[in-house]
Amino acid sequence: MSGYEVAEEEEQRKKRAPWGVIALVLLTGLALIRNGSGEFDEGPPQPASAAAAEARPSQGAFLRAPDALPYAVPDRVRIPAIQVDAPMMPVGLDAAGWVDAPPPEDPDLAGWFTGAVSPGEKGTAVIVGHVDNTQGPAVFYGLGALKKGFRVEVARKDAKTAVFEIYGIEVFEKNNFPGDRVYASKGSPELRVITCGGGFSKQNGYDGNVVVFARLVEVH
Repeated sequence: MSGYEVAEEEEQRKKRAPWGVIALVLLTGLALIRNGSGEFDEGPPQPASAAAAEARPSQGAFLRAPDALPYAVPDRVRIPAIQVDAPMMPVGLDAAGWVDAPPPEDPDLAGWFTGAVSPGEKGTAVIVGHVDNTQGPAVFYGLGALKKGFRVEVARKDAKTAVFEIYGIEVFEKNNFPGDRVYASKGSPELRVITCGGGFSKQNGYDGNVVVFARLVEVH
């Protein structure tokens, strides 16, 4: 890497919050994504119980894992199984210390949380997006329909694409969110893709978050 790239990576590392703080902040901040009308025919799909993430990754997952990538800003997220091909914007913390979400009026935009690693780096990267807005389904409306083995591709601004394989997808109550389990580093490059899910009420919006667990399996 050039001297500029090394300096930029180091600056990003300094900005990253401890995982305990991120878990709390993301749980609170992602509640802000509950802006959807929740009034569509059946609502967004929800994960099947059989799709829960395994406690330990299989040995095969380690055998096929590529080396971690250096820091690079992500540009687009693609999930072919649910026809997602969306631009990304960085999201950080707002003045109240909550994670910002992409603007709800732009339903096709996803956000990369800059307080965590970039997708492909060693550690757990986090991508968030709306499930719907007052106009209809948004970028991650179909997230709950994904299955183990499906792929998530993240195109980065260093011209590399980090390809992650899903090994679990679950919905968690926002008031009982397992932050350590979701966000803590597994020692290798991982990805979490998060949107709203669970039950819905007009008074409180969605009562949970759909979380996709995925690990890096390919770089091209």
